[in-house]
Amino acid sequence: MDLLAKAGAVIDDVEQIVIRGHLSLSLVVRLDAEVDLRADLLLFGYEQKLQVEFEQVSSEPSAKAPGLVATLLGTTVGPTEFGAIAAVAAKHDGNIDRIIRVTKEPVLAYELAISCPDRTALRDALLSEANVLDCDIAVHRLGLARRAKRLVVLDVDSTLIQNEAIELLAAEAGALDEVAAVTERAMAGELDFAQSLATRGATLEGLEEAAIGRAIEQIQLTPGARTFIRTLKHLGYKTAIVSGGFDRFTEHLARELEIDYARANRLEVVDGRLTGKTTGPVVDRSAKAEFLRKLAEAEGIPLDQVVAVGDGANDLDMLTTAGLGVAFNAKAVVRRAADAAINVPYLDAILFVLGVNRIEIEEAGTELQLTPPDQR
Repeated sequence: MDLLAKAGAVIDDVEQIVIRGHLSLSLVVRLDAEVDLRADLLLFGYEQKLQVEFEQVSSEPSAKAPGLVATLLGTTVGPTEFGAIAAVAAKHDGNIDRIIRVTKEPVLAYELAISCPDRTALRDALLSEANVLDCDIAVHRLGLARRAKRLVVLDVDSTLIQNEAIELLAAEAGALDEVAAVTERAMAGELDFAQSLATRGATLEGLEEAAIGRAIEQIQLTPGARTFIRTLKHLGYKTAIVSGGFDRFTEHLARELEIDYARANRLEVVDGRLTGKTTGPVVDRSAKAEFLRKLAEAEGIPLDQVVAVGDGANDLDMLTTAGLGVAFNAKAVVRRAADAAINVPYLDAILFVLGVNRIEIEEAGTELQLTPPDQR
């Protein structure tokens, strides 16, 4: 820099990166025609054990193609995965401009900035490639909107928690196998959700109200759920849960995790026993999306700044309504429709998709008294 300053050089661009002690510095400079610094810079490089290279470039800045950010997550992310992504990018006249490791535990996560002329085609190709790789891929448009997310809306059953609330109640009623079979078909999109809810709910008729409390005690949070919600709150996000299950469960979870909003079906109880029915409108596929839209409007948050997370067919509408739809350990029909499909068992892995790295999570965790790893 001293040599350039003494020569009256003008810096048009500069970029530096240090990787494990290896420094790479690139400068675009303008000099008077009669000034030639190459000998001085080569001598300096020799003295400092630096490799110095020169290239004459146009004075016009190179055009910047629109881009995408692809986040790779998995227990292993190796040459096969990087090679496959590079091949897809090249096929669509794209270029990987930058690769950054976001975390190495509990999963590996890398962030790739890719410039390309057709973002939509590249996005579809990358998501398709994820189906044959041993890692997950999430794709965002490169730009401010990616880091401007302000609201996260989550499904509950098999997303925020590892259980299905209705199955916990069905176990109390001795109808677990029957209900679980219907739930599986409903989440895969094979059955009308409202009808499947009525069919499963009927098995609960006559169950004592106290069984709800016993079922709630059996709830198991998805690993990383507390970290995920606490970090989001630390970052200023609004959080919401919406469920095709029951309000007693969502209200409990909202209190325990300090979630801002909750919506679910309301169980009908008469004389201390469940009737097997719900009261009010059924929270089905369209109702979930409508809840997300109304909540975003009430908070003054554009839909492209909303993240939706779910696993079943009744989550499809809200996943496609949100600016980012994340399929979390989801059914095949949901993975195909989502912007990101995450199949690792940690809910907080979604933070890496949002551009939050492990160090930032740990810093937030220190302030928030993060729970130990085995209780995440």
